[in-house]
Amino acid sequence: MSFELSMLTAAVVWGFIQLVAAAQATNAQYGLRWAASPRDAEMPPLKPIPGRINRNFRNYMETFPFFAAAILTAHAAGAHNELTHWGAIAYVGGRIAYTALYISGIPLIRSLFWNIAAFGMLAVLAAPFVPH
Repeated sequence: MSFELSMLTAAVVWGFIQLVAAAQATNAQYGLRWAASPRDAEMPPLKPIPGRINRNFRNYMETFPFFAAAILTAHAAGAHNELTHWGAIAYVGGRIAYTALYISGIPLIRSLFWNIAAFGMLAVLAAPFVPH
């Protein structure tokens, strides 16, 4: 398996960890009876930390499909170079740092890491179009 596909796998695992964390944070606040219900009743807003965990996961799910498409496009084109290597690292590393900063409530600098992840994704996407 290529390094880039390994990084895509790491991104999938990271996404799954965030899914579980979001579900558990919500269940901890609302209770297991709510978790097992059809969830028809409106619930009060999540408290700050569970809310951040959930919003972070939603934010991840907004960028992950683009990263996956970029990795698969580069892979299909046979592009395995510095752009794909470092771009994949920037995406996954940037998203992990973003998560820690967002859940901790640290503003501004978390946006820097969102941008690092976004530029990493764009680097991977650009790789097939850049001559080697």
